[in-house]
Amino acid sequence: MSRPELASTRAELAALLDRDRRAGRAIALVPTMGALHAGHAALLGRARTEVGADGRVVASVFVNPLQFGPGEDLDRYPRTLPEDLEVCAREGVDAVFAPAVDEVYPGGIPDTSAVAGVTVDPGPLADVLEGATRPGHFRGVLTVVAKLLGLVRPDVAVFGEKDYQQLVLVRQMVRDLCLAVRIVGAETVREADGLALSSRNRYLDPEQRQQAVTLSRALQAARAAGRSGPYAVLAAARAELQRTPAVAVDYLALTDPCLAELPPAPPAGTPARVLVAARVGATRLIDNLALTLGGDH
Repeated sequence: MSRPELASTRAELAALLDRDRRAGRAIALVPTMGALHAGHAALLGRARTEVGADGRVVASVFVNPLQFGPGEDLDRYPRTLPEDLEVCAREGVDAVFAPAVDEVYPGGIPDTSAVAGVTVDPGPLADVLEGATRPGHFRGVLTVVAKLLGLVRPDVAVFGEKDYQQLVLVRQMVRDLCLAVRIVGAETVREADGLALSSRNRYLDPEQRQQAVTLSRALQAARAAGRSGPYAVLAAARAELQRTPAVAVDYLALTDPCLAELPPAPPAGTPARVLVAARVGATRLIDNLALTLGGDH
């Protein structure tokens, strides 16, 4: 098991990747904020599959301050680079880019509220669901993703479906800005009881950990009700969420796969997505699931 090469600056990263480009190797990027777990490991494995044994897998580890709002957990977000490097080594990652904040934002962190500095405008889709609760969040996400895509210039970048709205917005940005990278969405990795893996799960005490499973149970109930239509889907999910009063629901939504509104009476076989966000204690968790309305699921 060889350790990945570590780059802390833009110059170090460029030196590593220029060598690979000259050799004609395909490059895959997996952007992360660190605190890597089995879900991230699955993304890294998917990246390897996408570029093959001769390709180059690059993981970025960067806690992006631009996507955290006032009162969010930027200061306490886990920073575990030594452990992250071990995960990357086990997954055969070739290089890790772990820059300081001023390396990513050499001109200072842009002000997303005043739009001071160059940032990426994510459009109206960033103002719903996660964006309604976290204004400016997706401007920060897309800005750092655009920077990482520009620095790494990968052939493919892999994102998890757990952050589904993020995945949709990244795909939209890549399409709208004509960026030469293929975006791959990897299925959410779950614990045996269904809880979606998240770096924030470590904030949960044992009782809260049991309560948090309510989110995935609600999504499974929604999927099971898909044959009966949108109203039944949301009713089934709400009923499951109400079984655990300690779970404070932020939103529960049913959309099409691109997060657009569904027609009032979607035809049988219509693909959809059900999304939920809730607080368990002081920890905010999100999850989502694909389903089919009015047909086999």
